[in-house]
Amino acid sequence: MSKSPRRVGNLPAEVTVFVGRRREVAEAKRLLAASRLVTLTGVGGVGKTRLALRVAGELQRGFPDGAWLVELADLSDPGLLPQTVASAVGARSQSARHMADSLASYLAGKRLLLVLDNCEHLSSACAELVGRLLATAPGLVVLATGRQALRLPEERVLRVPPMSLPEDRVLQPARLLQYEAVNLFAERASAAVSDFHVTPENSAAVARLCRRLDGIPLAIELAAVQLRALSPEQVLERLDDRYRLLRGGSRIAAPRHQTLHALIGWSFGLCTAEERTLWMRVSVFSGGFDLDAAKEVCCVDDELAPDRVAATLRSLVDRSVLIRNGSGDRVRYRLLETIQHYGRNRLRATGVETVFRSRHRDWYQRMAARAEAEWFGPDQVEWSARLRQEHANLRAALDFCLTEPGEARSGLAIAGTLRVYWLSGTGFVSEGRRWLDQFLALDQEPSPERVKGLWCGAWLAALQNDVEAAEPMLAESRALARRFDDDTALAYTTQIAGLVALHRGDLTNAVALIRQALRLHEATGDPVGTAHALIRLATAAVLLGDAHTAVTLCTQSLAMSQVHGERWFRAHTLWVLGIARWEQGGHRRAIALEHKCIRLKSEFDDLLGVCVAIEALAWIAATERAERAATLFGGLSRIWQVTGLSRLSYLDEPHHRYEAMTRHALGDHAYEKAFRRGSELSPDEVIGYALEERAEPGGAADEPAPGGLTRRERQIAELLAEGYSNKKIAATLVISERTAESHVENILKKLGFTSRTQVAAWVTERPSHPA
Repeated sequence: MSKSPRRVGNLPAEVTVFVGRRREVAEAKRLLAASRLVTLTGVGGVGKTRLALRVAGELQRGFPDGAWLVELADLSDPGLLPQTVASAVGARSQSARHMADSLASYLAGKRLLLVLDNCEHLSSACAELVGRLLATAPGLVVLATGRQALRLPEERVLRVPPMSLPEDRVLQPARLLQYEAVNLFAERASAAVSDFHVTPENSAAVARLCRRLDGIPLAIELAAVQLRALSPEQVLERLDDRYRLLRGGSRIAAPRHQTLHALIGWSFGLCTAEERTLWMRVSVFSGGFDLDAAKEVCCVDDELAPDRVAATLRSLVDRSVLIRNGSGDRVRYRLLETIQHYGRNRLRATGVETVFRSRHRDWYQRMAARAEAEWFGPDQVEWSARLRQEHANLRAALDFCLTEPGEARSGLAIAGTLRVYWLSGTGFVSEGRRWLDQFLALDQEPSPERVKGLWCGAWLAALQNDVEAAEPMLAESRALARRFDDDTALAYTTQIAGLVALHRGDLTNAVALIRQALRLHEATGDPVGTAHALIRLATAAVLLGDAHTAVTLCTQSLAMSQVHGERWFRAHTLWVLGIARWEQGGHRRAIALEHKCIRLKSEFDDLLGVCVAIEALAWIAATERAERAATLFGGLSRIWQVTGLSRLSYLDEPHHRYEAMTRHALGDHAYEKAFRRGSELSPDEVIGYALEERAEPGGAADEPAPGGLTRRERQIAELLAEGYSNKKIAATLVISERTAESHVENILKKLGFTSRTQVAAWVTERPSHPA
């Protein structure tokens, strides 16, 4: 039996039964066969998103590079659209060039289906980006949803109608269930009340209710859930009353969007005072929230007590106002877009929207400050994951500061405080720099916040090799740091000036500046600054050929990381240490260090950090495994091309030197062949090849490594030495927990051990171990 094609993409699994829409599904597929851009339009709540996901799910096997959903409802800044799309499809960039260029390059050689959901509030930006991507990526197909078309020449539009409805004379249950609206109501009602059925007794009420809701799926689903407390007749009675109230007593049928508004308003009216208050106030969140956030942001007066929030959230979930995700202490809640907009409009009408947006901003400002304070510690990976989860809320907080008069300085403070976030994950350098540039332009008065914003902005610019932009920012930062007697700012300004000198190839000046910064960081007791300075001094020492000094500095840095239990700086240090050990003749040990760096950096999705380690592996291979080196160089060129990342400029000289050495060893023809083989790999495949989990051409993929373990088992053994549980190993390596457990059992059996502690000791004692 042939193996079915692997599904690629991020389409969510269907959690409820998909009802009806056969004609629309078929028509959408027909249009997509004829055009590379199809837009589903229609009134809010009509089911555009659900239809798009069903169509994409049925077509995704025809797209080798996957079907990818990009949710735009929470995005308010059109300038962040390219990055949002890039992040969703896995195209990561932190280059200084336009993000859209990186995305276009990434998609250029792919056959991929892109689902852009909720485009209406970004229609111009979506039209511009989609037009550009379609022009440069011939294998790209776009399925968009919105309340209006994008108005591009190649676009085909499918207007999604309400669900089919029965006529007045149709009352028999069997015939009623042939209509989509009734079928949907019956299905969702039976989910809410397990013994619900359309019967001769309730069929008239059900049919009329569906007609009164004009066949709008969201409205029908909201009504169906009310059967937990009411009969269909009672739902219909209350719905009629609510419509009369909303229309000022008019009996004239309303347009469908007013019908949905009325339905949500009716649902709002059925809520208790506490539920209505919480509904309005949580509408300031973007992308979801948890219980603690709801308490801190929403509880300001006697209308909502903190000890009532959990119960009120549960009741809003029961009413299908909120969607609950996760379990245990990771439970999060979110509002559907239409319901959120309704709540925000009600909040605005009360005149207190700014109050709660301000409280929302304050909560995420405190979160950012806590993440910064605790970053150099054992919770570093968890903080990275949490900030990623709250990305939409962080954007909303920054957007509030950007658009609300008088709040720019607070925005500058948040953007500066988030430096650990901008720096630790691939793709965020560009966004962090964008926020800082905007706030620095808005608030030009001298302040401690501006000092930090300047040196943070200069840091991000330097990481993008944009030293010309960094230098004037550093000059102003230095002057203001002295004016405010800010030794911390002076230390970072000095260190980043050293980084700029490193980029310019002025190694002597770079070492002098970074050593000066190191003394200042140590004097202020800043472990983050100290760790950065040690790593940069070690990097300069390696570039100067002083491996002994580099090892000494790396040893200091690793000791700091060990004491504090942090991992990001440790990974960066292992990269430099690997190069230094290689220069001292420790070939195998150097490779093991670079492998560990890659695995640690992968925990933070730090692709730039991964790439510099692969670069080092290519240099090492150039001296005795030239074909492998050429393949790695080709793989790196592919990563730079599809992600828009840029090699750090101070690595250019050794890169060109070892690349030339490899070409000389192989000859032009063999070099180009191996390079091309690497360039045809995906970024994930390049990483697997670098870790020697992907076979050499013609070799086995998982041959035994030293110690009798396969390479995969050796990798898991190293994670065991780090204290990883089976669950965490599975998450890190993207395998099932059962598979991880089997690997651990095999490792214990092969090594003759009975405990994980013995495995950890064995890994530590191996010659290739970095310790």
